[in-house]
Amino acid sequence: QVQLVESGGGLVQAGGSLRLSCAASGSIVSRNTMGWYRQAPGKQRELVAAITSGGLTTYTVSVKGRVTISRDNAKNTVYLQMTSLKPEDTAVYYCKTQTPWGSDYWGQGTQVTVSA
Repeated sequence: QVQLVESGGGLVQAGGSLRLSCAASGSIVSRNTMGWYRQAPGKQRELVAAITSGGLTTYTVSVKGRVTISRDNAKNTVYLQMTSLKPEDTAVYYCKTQTPWGSDYWGQGTQVTVSA
């Protein structure tokens, strides 16, 4: 069983930056794909960025150029560096890990609020 704990959320002004962290425990996740998702009030949860075990990354169009996902396998942690934040980035951000055999585990989420 994998446990994921997100941190780093908070309140920031538009144009500011935040770095989210997702620490995994209970299992080594170096072979897993890791992803960051977000869910704004009244909206569906959406993929923000993902990174494979080999370091391949993908980003949703709305965050390309402003967000970087990275992982530190030695620390069993994945990061989401967000810059040039916009009010529309306001959401609860969730970390997800997917094992090589397709099992998904989610964190509890961290709130990101961007004020205009």
